[in-house]
Order: sequence, then C-alpha cells, then structure tokens
Amino acid sequence: MSVTVVLGAQWGDEGKGKLADILAHESQLCCRAQGGNNAGHTIVANGITYDFHILPSGLVNPGCINVIGSGCVVHVPSFFKELEELDKKGLNTQGRIYISDRAHVVFDVHQLVDGLEEVELGRGSIGTTKKGIGPAYSTKMTRSGLRMCDLFDEEIFETKLRRVADGFQKRFGDLLKYNVEDEIAKFKELRPKLQEYVVDQVPLLASAKEKNAKILVEGANAIMLDIDYGTYPFVTSSNTGLGGVLTGLSLGWRSIKEVIGVVKAYTTRVGSGPFPTEQFEEIGEKLQSVGHEVGVTTGRKRRCGWLDLVVVKHSHACNDYTAINLTKLDVLDDFDELKVATSYSYQGQKLEGFPANPEVLAKVEVTYETLPGWKKPTTGAKSYYDLPSQARKYIEFIEQFVGVKVKWIGVGPARDHMVSR
Repeated sequence: MSVTVVLGAQWGDEGKGKLADILAHESQLCCRAQGGNNAGHTIVANGITYDFHILPSGLVNPGCINVIGSGCVVHVPSFFKELEELDKKGLNTQGRIYISDRAHVVFDVHQLVDGLEEVELGRGSIGTTKKGIGPAYSTKMTRSGLRMCDLFDEEIFETKLRRVADGFQKRFGDLLKYNVEDEIAKFKELRPKLQEYVVDQVPLLASAKEKNAKILVEGANAIMLDIDYGTYPFVTSSNTGLGGVLTGLSLGWRSIKEVIGVVKAYTTRVGSGPFPTEQFEEIGEKLQSVGHEVGVTTGRKRRCGWLDLVVVKHSHACNDYTAINLTKLDVLDDFDELKVATSYSYQGQKLEGFPANPEVLAKVEVTYETLPGWKKPTTGAKSYYDLPSQARKYIEFIEQFVGVKVKWIGVGPARDHMVSR
C-alpha cells in the first residue's frame, strides 16, 4: 500500500487538479484531508471541463473511490449541488463518494457570519471566499460545532444548532439575518439523502491499507494559506500542508511514499495579504491575462507576480517534497526575460527564511535572478527535450535552488498537456 500526497506549494491555484486527475487514474482511493468548498480544482478530461470544490478530483476516474476526510468542513447543500453538476455532465458518482462521520458541518449561519466578520475587519479584511470555512473551524475548535454524525440524531442536532445560532445572534444582533428554524427544516429533507454518503473513515481507510490499495491525497488551498505556516492572518483556517494530511486522514505516516509539491511557474494569490513579488501594470496584467488567472470558486482576478523561490523553499521545509510538479510553464512562453526571487532583505539584513510577521513581509526587499525567456511555444512538447533549452534552464534553476527534482511540467490546460521526466 502506498500513499501519494499532492500539495499546493504557494498560495493555491497552482493547478493541483490536473496532476491529481492523472494520479487518480492509477489510484483506487482519492481523499481530501482538510478545507471545504472554498477550494477550486478545474479538470479538463475528454473535452469536458469539471469544476471541483469540496469533492475530490478522483471522481473523474470511474474506478476510484473518493473520501472527504475528518479534517474537512462540509456545507451539505453545496455537496449535493456539486454532485448534481457532475451528473449533468454525464459523470456517474454512485457508490464512489463518502464523507467521514467526524467531518464538521458548515451551516448557512457560518456563511452569513463569514461575511459579517469580514465587514468587522474593515480595511484589514482577510479576503475570504465567504463560504463559512473560518466560522465552521472556529466552532470546531471551541468544541461547539456539529459533526456529520450529529445530523442523524434530530434531538441532538436541533439542540446544538440552536446553541450555535444563539451564540452568533448574541454577537451580531440584528446584523445577522438568520432563522435557525429554516435551517433545521432544510435538514429534515437533506438527512435521508445524506445517509448513504456518511461513513466511519477509520475502518474504511484501514481496509484500503490491508488491500494494498494505491491511495491519493489531494491537498486543498496551499502551504502559504496554512493556519500555522502561511502568511497569517491572511490564511485559511486549516492545516493545508502535510500536517493536515496526518490529522485529517487516518492513514499513518509510514504509509506515505511520495509528497509532491505543485508549483506554478510564476506566483499568484487571491485575497488580501503581503505578496513580495507581485507585479502591476504590464507584467502583472500579462500574467493575469495569458494565464486566465480568475478564481474557480470566487470568480475574482488573481494577483500575479514573478516566481518566488523563497516561498517554494519555505514550502519544501514545511512539507518535505519528494518531487515538484511545475505548472503553467506555457504562460511564460512570450517573455523576453524572467525574474525569479531568490532572497529577501529587511532593513539591510538578508533574512534566513520566510518571515512570520506580515508587517516585515510587506516591507522586504526582494533579490531577483534574471533568466532569459525562450520566446517559443511549449504546449506541443511531449518530452523534456522537446522544451526549448532556455525553458529547461529555468526548470533546472528551480530544481537546484530548492533541492527537489521537477518530475512533471504542465504546458497547457488539457490532461495530456503534461510532460513527465
């Protein structure tokens, strides 16, 4: 039995879905360990574009079982809506998707509170997706949240949800336009539909391990959005790195054989927070336009900048990658030269690592290495040596700096636009 973990190595939106899709076709089980429907993976398969949010991308493979793990938070109406969208596109998910009974539930009240908390923060807002993720994890950590298993005992469910709603109502007063009885009524309809999807994750994964199944863990968000190692407070509310895999899924560390960091060939981020290599006007707009940098979940334009290897090296220090998947190399095909960040300085002193303090990060001076562009299309490449020599030099510079082999290179949006080495 072997577990392969695919994780975002920057601020998310690196294109993890395509590699997850490729690897899911070799896997019997695909799992999500953390996050909720604030994630967004786009997969193009057989000419059809699928958008995934809470659902694991392994559903595209008809032979793959998919699990939403205990570390996730699930908005049940969105779960069913996403299944319906896949069904409309002809994808049969019957008997292939399960939710851990220990996963926490995102309620409509969490989503409303998410918006109110952003308003409270004013100019210091996080830039959340307003999907209720932060408030749901907050109630989890204060031990007042509801888990999937709670939904099937009506008395416990109603008592707990009224308590959660009452707490939020006391905090926000008339600003919170929410009727708890409406949500309770909604779950009377959802409960029977949900029953077949909710399972005890622990014996399910133990059984897969006993059968020597190939298991894929698909990360959501990315390490720079990690609650502990990201650009706090401009982060999500879960552990998005390897730590979240170990706590969100009962797989055990000994089963993990490969940890793949997905690195976009430049850098993007959505929402607020410091971004040292961000570019404006010509460069930033070109990356945004050519890369179609619009959020799958939010529809927001992404902020764009040069590749930041300080970020990638910090990411590797946190997640210990065995390989890198470099994505969207083709977006850089028409640049005369490319800049790559190799170090930060603050107040004249070179920093050893990635700073924890966002105030420091916002003021760092970035040292760049300038590399020549290749001015040739990469999308048709089928092998590494089909790539222009300057593109290969760019890849090899990344490998040498980070100390991890680039094993896959994305050169376009389709499933077959992936060069492997």
